Amino acid sequence: MRAVGITEFGGPEALHVVELPEPQAGPGEMRIRVRAAAVNPTDTLIRSGARAQQLTDIPPPYVPGMDVAGVLDQIGEDVATDLRIGERVMAIVVPSGSHGAYSEFVVVPAGSVARAPAGATDAEAATLPMNGLTVRLALDVLDLQPGQTLAVSGAAGAVGGYAVQLGKAAGLRVIADAAPGDEQLVRELGADVVVPRGDDFGAQVRAVVPEGADAVIDGALLDHLAIPAARDGGRIATVRGFRGTQERGTTCHPVLVRSYAREQAKLDQLRQQAEDGQITLRVAAAWPADQAAEAHRRLEAGGVRGRLVLEF
Repeated sequence: MRAVGITEFGGPEALHVVELPEPQAGPGEMRIRVRAAAVNPTDTLIRSGARAQQLTDIPPPYVPGMDVAGVLDQIGEDVATDLRIGERVMAIVVPSGSHGAYSEFVVVPAGSVARAPAGATDAEAATLPMNGLTVRLALDVLDLQPGQTLAVSGAAGAVGGYAVQLGKAAGLRVIADAAPGDEQLVRELGADVVVPRGDDFGAQVRAVVPEGADAVIDGALLDHLAIPAARDGGRIATVRGFRGTQERGTTCHPVLVRSYAREQAKLDQLRQQAEDGQITLRVAAAWPADQAAEAHRRLEAGGVRGRLVLEF
């Protein structure tokens, strides 16, 4: 089968088409004929070699990608499901060995698969699994009650946008940041208050709620600069570890989406929320899979609103 991966670590130009054996669904697994695969920042870390230490015992090629949409085309043994061959589905992909989502076919645990949202294109559906489950996990960890206040940094981005919308769906008051050109977008996503984006995020949030927000989702990777936005004893969900010192009784909760990779009910809930209009599936641009290098260049240039997608 055709896939897009690397044989040597490097810049976007390291990505190229590779041929791999076609995978087969084993017990408890499903196979998807991929139509679209989202491009996420974590994919660039695999490509660049930032995660080379995790791959030392695995031979190349290395295929990035953590979420897909396409057609269910094989169901393994011992799978209890109401999904049927030929249905449009989406899935979160935790790369097995070196092989991720940038492939014509992927095999994943059955619990990683849900129907694609009705009315969504494959490209749109591919933007939901990883980022949506990341935010779902963050909100579950933060354990807020309706009426409490959530501050979101990086609100115009893919994770931040879902944080705003899922926070509002949970009955929270959402304070979100935005650069001047993104203010209207963040308001349309549903933020109750929009504050200027910047390193003074904490001060901007406290200008609205002097005691600080009950919790923070740090989509902008502000790390210690996000802590002042939280009240004493507040909670902060971080999406790529945490670097800094906690203070005033605040607690930081690094969110690792792999722990939700088989939470099919939660993925299906996200599908329903997309169908109900509670969350918006945003595709910034799409490229044919063999132009993955261009997608990576665009992502690393910054300023992407929504997700870039590769189409097979």
